[in-house]
Amino acid sequence: MTSTLRSRVRAATAPGLLIRAIPGVLTIGTLVFAGGVPDPHRLPYPVILVLALLVVVSNFSLFGLRYGEPLGRATYGLLVFAVAGSLLWFALPQSPLIVLPFWVSRAAVRYHRAGPREIAVVVIGVVGASVPLYVTTGSVAGAVGPAFGLVALVLASINRRNRESQLEDLEVSLARKQAVIEEHGRAAALAERARIARDVHDVLAHSLAGLSLSLQGARLMLIRDGASPEAIEQVTRAQGLAVEGLAEARRAVAALREDSVPDVRAFGDLVTSYRLESGAAADFDVEGEVRELSAEVMGTLYRTLQEALANTRKHAPGAPVDVRLRYADDVRLTVEDKPGKRPAQPTPGGYGLLGMKERADLVGGSVEAGPTSEGWRVELRIPV
Repeated sequence: MTSTLRSRVRAATAPGLLIRAIPGVLTIGTLVFAGGVPDPHRLPYPVILVLALLVVVSNFSLFGLRYGEPLGRATYGLLVFAVAGSLLWFALPQSPLIVLPFWVSRAAVRYHRAGPREIAVVVIGVVGASVPLYVTTGSVAGAVGPAFGLVALVLASINRRNRESQLEDLEVSLARKQAVIEEHGRAAALAERARIARDVHDVLAHSLAGLSLSLQGARLMLIRDGASPEAIEQVTRAQGLAVEGLAEARRAVAALREDSVPDVRAFGDLVTSYRLESGAAADFDVEGEVRELSAEVMGTLYRTLQEALANTRKHAPGAPVDVRLRYADDVRLTVEDKPGKRPAQPTPGGYGLLGMKERADLVGGSVEAGPTSEGWRVELRIPV
């Protein structure tokens, strides 16, 4: 379970809503099918009708209860239900309405940890269940029995609520543990991909780069010594194959590193790639103590270097490039190409430069780009 953890608040299902409607249905059924006029010495019949109406209306407060969610204003509905239900049971002692105090007391503690108002509902329920029996029978034992039964029901409801809460906590804990396991697995996979990428880069890519340079030198020597066109063609073809193999190796490394955060080695790879592709001098220097930076900062530095080298290929092809990455109070990346002269007209900032500035803004940094006496300079500063 790697996405959002399950919510502990559960809505009532259709069967649950039907069960919660039982008190109201029972009250209406009792008045309709009780037969005869209730005892006038208990409560007047109009009062009984009003109490029944209050029970039915306040019964709707049960419909909004959710497990794990504070009762809130629903508690006031339960208080009305408890008082009206207890008085209705007092007025109709021969009816099954003794269920009402039990029902409301259970509801008060079933869904959430009880507070003062919930405890008041339980107390009213205990009194409402026992006193009418004592008034009717005059037996203390007969009145204490329902009181103990109601208290036992309340304790059982609390126990069930706590058990369900523990089960929910256990599910959440297991989900978090599963998420951690999956994250560790993903990290291990990324680490393995990064290791393979390093091996491919350090062994295959460097070997192909060296082979390409050697074949280029051999081709120039053959031309200098007046070798046959066939020999020159064969060496040229071999150099082309080496260059294509190097490009494929770089694409493989890029694919393997797709989900990983670029590091200082990746910056050096970009500069080496520029040097091999353009044949121009390209230096990469790191100043200061290298330290770990966030993925967002490293990504911004990497993309800025990519864009700066792409601009050099476009506007000053073959120009030597100096790249410096300095760690101090801030981290600073400087990319300067040196074709040997100041640009006749400064290249206007296009979408590439705009993208650099937007990425820098996202990490709180700034970009400066402009002509120098020997070429063009881009500098990215990011506070860390």
